[in-house]
Parts: sequence; structure tokens; C-alpha cells
Amino acid sequence: MWLINIESMKLEEFTLPHLPTYATLSHTWADGQVIFYEFKSLDLKRRKPGIDKIRETCRLAAAKRIPYVWVDTCCIDKSSSAELSEAINSIFEWYKLSAVCFAYLSDLPKESPTLWRNEESQLVCRWFQRGWTLQELLAPAKLEFLID
Repeated sequence: MWLINIESMKLEEFTLPHLPTYATLSHTWADGQVIFYEFKSLDLKRRKPGIDKIRETCRLAAAKRIPYVWVDTCCIDKSSSAELSEAINSIFEWYKLSAVCFAYLSDLPKESPTLWRNEESQLVCRWFQRGWTLQELLAPAKLEFLID
């Protein structure tokens, strides 16, 4: 399992059961996500829009004295079919073992009085409509919603 060291902003590899305390980020993907091989390049990280939510996750973890974070877009080497398969099979456990999961609702309207549904009874955020949401709601012992 790859985790981001919040101080160095570098990936470090760990194996069960020897995991440090870490936070996870649950989010929807958009253009400009930082992926595994790009995360190792500081120049690319600075230029990609997706780095902002990773930095914010690290800042939030630091405030809780959590030294590592796990973000699916950049902590899984998707070029390795073995690693991708392991991640898919382990992801529920990884969320379960995290100290906290930060659920980032990037498209929540500021004027919306509710997180869940609008006047037409439609789900407000894309986060609630994706396939991984249920396990990210159930697995972590602590879940905190974040909005812009």
C-alpha cells in the first residue's frame, strides 16, 4: 500500500499489518487528477489542478496529527495489473483501517440547504452517485464531509 507522507509529500510503501496511522480521501475524479507516476514528479504536481485537494487532505491530516494520507488517484500504480487488482480487492479494508476518511464534495452548491437532495428530489453531488460511495460511507470508523 502506497501512502503519502504529509511532510515530504512523497509516496512511501507499507504492507499489512505494519501500517502507520493514515487518513483517506474520498472524492470524484475530474480533469487534472494527479496519478501515480506523476506524483513522483514535483514539477507535474505543481501544474496539475488535482494536487490542490491532495494538499488540502494533507493539511487536514496534519491538523489531526495523522502523518500519512491515501488518495486513490495517486497511491495506486494502475500500470501494474497486480497492484490494481490488489487495490480493488483491498480498498474496503484500507478505508476501514484509516483514522478518518475525508469525503470531498467538490460540486456541492453553496446555496444548497442539504447535502442529499434538491427540490426535485435528485441527489445534489456526483459523490453520492458513484459506485464506490457505499463502501466509503460504511468502511471508515470516522467520515468527515468537506466542501469548497
